[in-house]
Amino acid sequence: MEKQTQEPENKLFDIATNQHGYFTSKQAKAAGYKDNTHPYHVQSGRWIRVHRGIYRLSQFPETERADLMIWALWSTNRSEKIEGVYSHQTALSIYELSDILPEKLHMTVPPSFRRNADIPPVLYIHRKRLNPTSIAFVDGYYVTTPYQTLLDVIESPLISHDLIVQAVAEGTNRGMITQRQLKQLLQEKSVQTSPLSPLLGSPQLLTTF
Repeated sequence: MEKQTQEPENKLFDIATNQHGYFTSKQAKAAGYKDNTHPYHVQSGRWIRVHRGIYRLSQFPETERADLMIWALWSTNRSEKIEGVYSHQTALSIYELSDILPEKLHMTVPPSFRRNADIPPVLYIHRKRLNPTSIAFVDGYYVTTPYQTLLDVIESPLISHDLIVQAVAEGTNRGMITQRQLKQLLQEKSVQTSPLSPLLGSPQLLTTF
């Protein structure tokens, strides 16, 4: 009997370990916990409910950027695949490419993404079909690559030109964007038509390493 109890517990622990201690109700069910037992585990203190259908094992301490994991899990589809990709200002923040402190978490989802409930106020949703090569897996969640991130913020009017130029310069200085990628970025149609184009093509940014 003890072995039967430990098996779901061990399975859930393995799942949560790769997700900063968090898991969904569907993942708990797949590990062997029946739906009607979930409230009991919350009341007993073993699980901490952080959002509808999302929990944290109490033995895991809350991490510094727990919000990134929580809302990534919120974006899972029926197959429990994470659909949300952190992008735009949030991706800049994750990569530490600028001094921006976004008020909301920017997440790009497929055009077909749907939720029965309202989008949580903490999220700013962008709908776009991303190429798999434009997505990176970082610490348990998905984020747009530095190149895609810069392309997105250049196309978006939501942040100042100074912060975007700072992000491009920081990306090139740290080797996250190569000079070849920078030149490719400048050839993107949306960049060429942007008021930022002359600033991004400055000699300071286009010098070779």
